[in-house]
Amino acid sequence: MNLHSMTGFGSAQGDLGEMAARPEWQGMRMALDIRSVNSRFLDFTCRLPEDWRALEAGFREAVSRKLARGKVEVRVAYALKNGSASPTQNPSAWHQLKARQDAILAYFPQARPLSVADVLRWDDTDWPECNELEKPLMTLCEEALQALTAARLHEGSQLGLAMLERLAQLRALAAQAQPLVPEWVNQQQQRFLQRWGEAMASTGQAVSAQAAQERALTEATAHALRVDVSEEITRLQAHIDTLEATLTGAHQPKGVGKRLDFLVQELHREANTLGSKSSTLALSSISVEMKVLIEQLREQVQNIE
Repeated sequence: MNLHSMTGFGSAQGDLGEMAARPEWQGMRMALDIRSVNSRFLDFTCRLPEDWRALEAGFREAVSRKLARGKVEVRVAYALKNGSASPTQNPSAWHQLKARQDAILAYFPQARPLSVADVLRWDDTDWPECNELEKPLMTLCEEALQALTAARLHEGSQLGLAMLERLAQLRALAAQAQPLVPEWVNQQQQRFLQRWGEAMASTGQAVSAQAAQERALTEATAHALRVDVSEEITRLQAHIDTLEATLTGAHQPKGVGKRLDFLVQELHREANTLGSKSSTLALSSISVEMKVLIEQLREQVQNIE
């Protein structure tokens, strides 16, 4: 079984190392997380520092090569190791920032002073440029994607097993319903003929017995065809076979979840028709149980890529 869920998480961490242009950047610790949840299409978002926005296109391309559907978010965090001074830990940078603020307020006294959050966001140090970060961050992205893909594959396998269990229950219900159909159709024919006879007797019209019998049989046959649910049960079994073959196939195409969702919709339609056509308690109960199982299938299928 090679199903992928759309829900998963993957992460990778690493140092900038020898790619750094300055010695103080070599110990720069970077972490890249990728998380995904279900979505009808591939919905990509990326959370990066503003100066590194040029890297977003590379992340998007790497994700689209691996994933077909899902709401995917890439998040990058960074910090200097070993207590190295960062812009928010450097008092000299704060003094420079305060001096700039005082100079500006001298000309614009109505301006709002900086808040603590503004100071923390201020970056007075030149961080590495995009071209220095592209290679190490793309390496981290590939590692995180591998972890994410493994997580989605594991969950997809679990969902596939649960769906196969529901399909086995549906198949058992269809097998229970099949022998009930001829008896149900025969009962409806007899009931129709009885009512037909009662109606003919009450009208008192002069109609030959042979003509009445032929018309009654024609109408009874047409009525039996309307209440016969054999075709619905046959189509149910065919959809179950197709779903099982799709779930257990060695190679599922990208976006197989959309095909599974369509087949589940067809299952629901046949089960609904079965319930609307049958008026016996046994067939109606089977139809209700089928629809409960199909709804459970639908919820699981919506998480499959």
